[in-house]
Amino acid sequence: MPVKIRAATQHMAMFSVDADAAQAMIDYSGLRVCRYRPNRAVAVLMLMRYIDGDLGEYLEYGTNIMVNPPGSNESGMRALQSAGAFIHHLPVDQAFTLEAGRSIWGYPKVMADFTVTDGHHFGFDVTIDGQFAVGIDFRPGLPVPSRFTSKPQVHPTYSHLDGVTRETAGEMTLSGVRYRLGGATVRLGQHAYAAELASLGFPKRAMISSSADNVEMTFGDAKEIA
Repeated sequence: MPVKIRAATQHMAMFSVDADAAQAMIDYSGLRVCRYRPNRAVAVLMLMRYIDGDLGEYLEYGTNIMVNPPGSNESGMRALQSAGAFIHHLPVDQAFTLEAGRSIWGYPKVMADFTVTDGHHFGFDVTIDGQFAVGIDFRPGLPVPSRFTSKPQVHPTYSHLDGVTRETAGEMTLSGVRYRLGGATVRLGQHAYAAELASLGFPKRAMISSSADNVEMTFGDAKEIA
């Protein structure tokens, strides 16, 4: 430790969802969703393609709900500045990262198959146990000058597995970043993950979407939260 990711790509979309529905979905964690507006929370759906890192090369999809730090009941737009991502879904396509993610950080990783379309328009499908779960199609965004994105970002992530909630601090540096309003279309399948996303109002229009040509990450041990 710490684990280092030297090269990865990212496609991400943020959505406004019903806060009560999001809270019901993650209540098992003991954490509270960040209500950035009255009864509205933020869900972040993303695909990471890890190219060079200590856990090998693999694909990873995440359903993340933005939550307050433990013990905080803050709300409003300012609360998002201190919010962290609670990782509710985390399918991957390689066995080593699955085992490491579950045993070291308590991430809810499961095995999945991915179909990625990487042309002028980027898209991906996630299939679990032979059932289509979720897919997202992205439209290209506008490039953002590196002076606005190259500063390292430190964000906590939260996970819950086998009755234990954990916090993991990580540092991330992005380059080749593009953003656009909207720009992402979600498709749902028949898997149980899709039913959970539907409970949040998916499929729906993204507030904002982004991509990064390269992501460097460093993250250490997980800390159990009482």
